[in-house]
Amino acid sequence: MAVVLILVLIVVGSVLFHVLSPWWWTPIASNWTYIDTTLVITFWITGIVFVAVVSFMAYCVFRFRHKPGNRAHYEPENRRLELLLGGGTAVGVAAMLAPGLIVWNQFITVPADAASVEVVSQQWLWSFRLPGADGKLGRAETGDVTPENPLGLDKNDASGLDDVIIEGGELHLPIGKPVHILLRSVDVLHDFYVPEFRAKMDMIPGMITYFWFTPTRIGTFDILCAELCGVGHGQMRGTVVVEADADYQTWLGQQQTFTQLTASSGELPPPN
Repeated sequence: MAVVLILVLIVVGSVLFHVLSPWWWTPIASNWTYIDTTLVITFWITGIVFVAVVSFMAYCVFRFRHKPGNRAHYEPENRRLELLLGGGTAVGVAAMLAPGLIVWNQFITVPADAASVEVVSQQWLWSFRLPGADGKLGRAETGDVTPENPLGLDKNDASGLDDVIIEGGELHLPIGKPVHILLRSVDVLHDFYVPEFRAKMDMIPGMITYFWFTPTRIGTFDILCAELCGVGHGQMRGTVVVEADADYQTWLGQQQTFTQLTASSGELPPPN
């Protein structure tokens, strides 16, 4: 009976924990309500299975507890039960995977009017690059990274000379405008994660990964690294500030371009 009681308490406690927890959902700050819908579907499917399995275990412990003279019925296989369990598991897994595949397609299908923003990771720092007046990001290579050129921009690419460079500062974004996030790592595997955006993606050295979202809520949000990247992993944090367009333009005008950055370091880019 003690085992039965423990199993029942596990079921009741788990359900109450998830239902009553005030931090169950963080306030969403982007257009990805699809992510929440997928999480809710997954939660209900796994929650129902968890309650059913543990409750069945409690029933079996109580119903088939040891009694003098009782012997277990020998049944090495049950084709009907196997088909039922196998089919039910397949349906449950498919129900969890299908919404995720739909959301993933939306997650990587970038709108044509999305503004590009590059996020560059390194141990243990976030840096950002925004297009300048020409609206285009210049070429960049990890092999070109130097103390004077921290993001490795190609100095012979005119498109990159007016790129806005933000090293270790805040990333500001205007509210209500889609953003194409380009992700690049210059050393090891990292993961760009803003919980309130419902957005995260691995940053793999030698590759450019990406996703997109539209900020829908003004505020300041933490950037976390969601991939163990060394001893400073826990301190690898940044900030995204979502603000009105006028405030964003004011902030953008105060940032250094690549040309200004190289000039201040005494290393001028070649003339056009």
